[in-house]
Amino acid sequence: MKTKIALITGGYTGESEVSFKSAEFVYGQLDQSKYDIYKITITTDSWFHVGDNGVKYVINRDHFTLPMDGQVIRFDLAFIMVHGSPGEDGRLQGYFDMVGLPYTSCDALTSALTMNKAYTKAVLAGIPELYLAKSVQLFDAERADAIDLVRRELSLPYFVKPNAGGSSIGMTKVNAEDGLADAIEKAFNAENTGKQVIVEEFVKGREFSVGVYRRSGEIVVLPATEVITEREFFDFEAKYVPGLTQEITPADLTSEQRERVERLVKAIYVRLNCKGMVRIDYFLERETDHFYFIEINTVPGQTAQSFIPQQVRAAGMTETAFYGELIEQALIGGR
Repeated sequence: MKTKIALITGGYTGESEVSFKSAEFVYGQLDQSKYDIYKITITTDSWFHVGDNGVKYVINRDHFTLPMDGQVIRFDLAFIMVHGSPGEDGRLQGYFDMVGLPYTSCDALTSALTMNKAYTKAVLAGIPELYLAKSVQLFDAERADAIDLVRRELSLPYFVKPNAGGSSIGMTKVNAEDGLADAIEKAFNAENTGKQVIVEEFVKGREFSVGVYRRSGEIVVLPATEVITEREFFDFEAKYVPGLTQEITPADLTSEQRERVERLVKAIYVRLNCKGMVRIDYFLERETDHFYFIEINTVPGQTAQSFIPQQVRAAGMTETAFYGELIEQALIGGR
């Protein structure tokens, strides 16, 4: 009997467009001799699977089963490929915990925590050799005093971004004080912000992204990718418009830098109690070579051009083998 996989895609935010692309790529790479794979689309209106006959079959959410063609499909595992809510903020994970279905991502608590950039930084504070940009967390009730608070606590330039959400939506680099008010409003008004904004001091350095996952209980760090963009920072357009960014995998790092990065991202993975694959973004500050944590993504993008698949190939693996490892690890409990 093949393992039945629910490949979850869609979502409740504007990131659903990326989710569909990620799920399509994963579907094409999974070993179909080992797995029966059902793409399950999640929207605010319906959770469903579209059969080969074009018919839409609706998920029974009482226990996440799929009534289809006179039978009921019961899944062995959920492979979560939903960027943003509800796949990356812990909601879907909490639901699967309640119905007793294993899944490939971090658990509900870690997923919810890491969607909040400020809370994540608070948990990571104190890891030796890990640096965190000085920052201010702004709440909706503090909007009237936000500008004064930022000016009092931080120095230009600033990065202003929603405290939740992804794909750099709502993010602005502020080089002069007269741009701060508009940047804060833009971040507060972006989709899925959690009604919170984080403002950080700018760190001048090389930007990197690195994948981390568990294999047979061991934490494995993939080769890092360096991100070089013609934009002022790695914003939404830089991420998704071809030609605006150069991505170098594996990154040009010294042996000492590679060893330090591996040590630090493993410590982050453990401190946040991660499971499955995650992607950690960081800077190496130019003047000091200090490692500055940017953020963690618990459901990283999965297209042929995405960072994780690039890194998997650079490590000498196929995406088929990599996704298979994620599935098998999740089926035995993720540790």
